[in-house]
Amino acid sequence: MDFFNNFLNLLLPPTTLIAFFLFLPIYFFFKSISFIIRSIFSEDVAGKVVLITGASSGIGEHLAYEYARRGAYLALVARRENRLREVAAVAESLGSPCALVVPADISKIEDCKRCIQTTITQFRRLDHLVNNAGVSSINLFEEYNNLQNVVPVMDVNFWGMVYCSYYGIPYLKQSRGKIIGIASAAAWLPAPRLSFYTSSKAAVISFYETLRVEVGREIGITIVTPGLVESEMTQGKFMSKDGRLYLDQQLRDATVSIMPIMPIDDAVKGILRSVCRGDGYATEPRWMRMAFYYKTLWPELVEWFNYLVAMSGSSNSPTDTFGKRLLQLSGLKNLFYPESVRSPELDLKSN
Repeated sequence: MDFFNNFLNLLLPPTTLIAFFLFLPIYFFFKSISFIIRSIFSEDVAGKVVLITGASSGIGEHLAYEYARRGAYLALVARRENRLREVAAVAESLGSPCALVVPADISKIEDCKRCIQTTITQFRRLDHLVNNAGVSSINLFEEYNNLQNVVPVMDVNFWGMVYCSYYGIPYLKQSRGKIIGIASAAAWLPAPRLSFYTSSKAAVISFYETLRVEVGREIGITIVTPGLVESEMTQGKFMSKDGRLYLDQQLRDATVSIMPIMPIDDAVKGILRSVCRGDGYATEPRWMRMAFYYKTLWPELVEWFNYLVAMSGSSNSPTDTFGKRLLQLSGLKNLFYPESVRSPELDLKSN
């Protein structure tokens, strides 16, 4: 066995590099042709049934509006029923024939099963399952006194998607539908204070990549990896060390620092274009895709940069970082942060 492993250790690196340079142009050629064909025959979602979790705010809310403009039937899922009803009313005014409100906590498997069954009972089918609900805890790992308080991050961000996918797949197979998993570009990056959030999103990516191998011939799967997009999280809504939701813009500024935040409307339009084309991956803003290559090719550089921006500064204050100082001194906040992010009005309840 050692002989074969040693042989492969010697053979595969050079042959892989040679094959990479020889076949890369051919790969990009066929990828470009595929992109053009998929763009021409992009899916029309008018009359389709779309279930969206985390639909009370952020990406989920605005995806509901974008689907509504295209004439889709909607099942809107979140914990905040009053907020969902407001979103449903706007969606119907924008063109959705019907926006069904389904109050639920997707961290609970029985609620996820009920969401799918309620949608099927109402509309008799399911075409797109948008797994979007998420929550973020933004603390250094050593700051947690009780790790049980951070379990909801994985329960919502990962298990909620797993539960909804499990119960939705039989109906999506019938309609040849799609699953849209909202992960995060943070899954590629070792961002300090986001250890549980990034881990949950990395798990989402691995889960859907594996699921694509298993059911990808029957169900389309688009993995969405947004960068910094206008949402309640970029407005500073986080889960505290004791498991409560709270607003902290100072900590948000220290973590986000000088990174531009993309307006939500532009982001969801790009996401839905990718979904309707049948893309395997979608990243908004598109330049954020380069973070993956930086992390792959120069991991030490990425780690050093993230430490410099988000960790270096006053040891007495987690919000006094080099990145935050640079944001304040440069005057870029008004350019990089949308108005809703600079002056948020948040409901401190979970999606």
